[in-house]
Amino acid sequence: MFENLCTLPLTADLFAQALHPTEPILAVGLSSGHVQSFRLPPVAGSGSEDEDGNTSILSTGTSTIDTQWRTRRHKGSCRTLAYSGDGEGALLIPTAEPLLTWLIVLYSAGTDGLLKAASSTTGQVQAKILVPSASNSEIDPTTLIHALSPQTLLLGTDSAALHLYDLRMPSVFAHSKPSQTHRPHEDYISSLTPLPPTEHSTSGFSKQWVTTGGTTLAVTDLRRGVLVKSEDQEDELLSSVFVGGLTSKPGRSKGEKVLVGNSTGVLTLWERGVWDDQDERIIVDSGPGGGESLDAMVLMPEGVGDRGKNVVVGVGDGTIRIVKLGINKLVGEPMRHDEIEAVVALGFDVGGRLISGGGSIVKVWQEQMSLNEEEEEDDDDDSEEEAVPAKRTLGSDADSDDAGSSEDEERKPRKKKQRAKSKDKNAGSGILKFKGLE
Repeated sequence: MFENLCTLPLTADLFAQALHPTEPILAVGLSSGHVQSFRLPPVAGSGSEDEDGNTSILSTGTSTIDTQWRTRRHKGSCRTLAYSGDGEGALLIPTAEPLLTWLIVLYSAGTDGLLKAASSTTGQVQAKILVPSASNSEIDPTTLIHALSPQTLLLGTDSAALHLYDLRMPSVFAHSKPSQTHRPHEDYISSLTPLPPTEHSTSGFSKQWVTTGGTTLAVTDLRRGVLVKSEDQEDELLSSVFVGGLTSKPGRSKGEKVLVGNSTGVLTLWERGVWDDQDERIIVDSGPGGGESLDAMVLMPEGVGDRGKNVVVGVGDGTIRIVKLGINKLVGEPMRHDEIEAVVALGFDVGGRLISGGGSIVKVWQEQMSLNEEEEEDDDDDSEEEAVPAKRTLGSDADSDDAGSSEDEERKPRKKKQRAKSKDKNAGSGILKFKGLE
């Protein structure tokens, strides 16, 4: 269903990635504390044409992935990243100027206990929040960030705290006090999935969200706090995604489910509104004593694939699987992201390309043409595909001039299994390869 378009080597292990909602831009957070922003090649039909009128990377073989900016953003590792809003997510945050300024923000958080809000264009930090410490006064690292709305930011932490910040209050950046804090789990928050607003919503933004932590699932409401917590599922829950528009069944299903990936290769389906226990199971990976962990999930966008409801799953053995809902089965052959490292991040960019991250590489996948389209192209395609090094436009660090590796030897987050490192970190595949990145 997808073919590997290019492989991008990173300077350290990837802990987080985020994709810009309106531009082909990828941000990565690394174990070294660095955050780096890349501009991906233009998408066919996007209107970004080269001098010959070509818009597809496949048509020229000369497109590059450019570094927009790179900085040592955190002491220790960068745990999580998130862009603000949905492309209209410019937030009012204090800057050095007397007046407040509207900026599209890239949030990052690390093991140093800091949340930083930076300009997504330049990487320049505009504001910081010190995340509240755990009960034992130690740093409570953030495990995830989610911009619930232009006014509401959610942070999940190692101590299972779920902090909610009201960004309409400029003092939030000065005093670092969350407007609400909930504790839906006993263990660290491993995933957060907003539930779409109901037809009665006046704001159009989510007010309820599903979290997983340890072996439980919980639902929290912006106004009423933690609503419900599931029974112990016995397996660690690692990833989640909401899927709507499924076939409804009178008295049984409204066609809205939350899918949850666990540590033993099983995907569980939860009916919206029925949160005490799962109602269906799909085995994605099996093996003696249980399969590999399902560390990341993303819903395939409309217009990609067979136009059905498909979920892409990142597996602990370095493969990517596709689950077709309705028949609730795996489809296609596994795609190989890495021979050793787990796939810990998945997403689709604005052009419908699948971006997978794990270990010290990111891969870009493009939907394969159908057999008939390939046969038609064979008659006319005389272009050669060749490897081209990416351009490097590394600017000065916004936070630190120290571009060296972190002294922090923190292990990977618990859901990311410890694995031996691949000997050849810079091996590329597909059309593009990237050489010389420091």
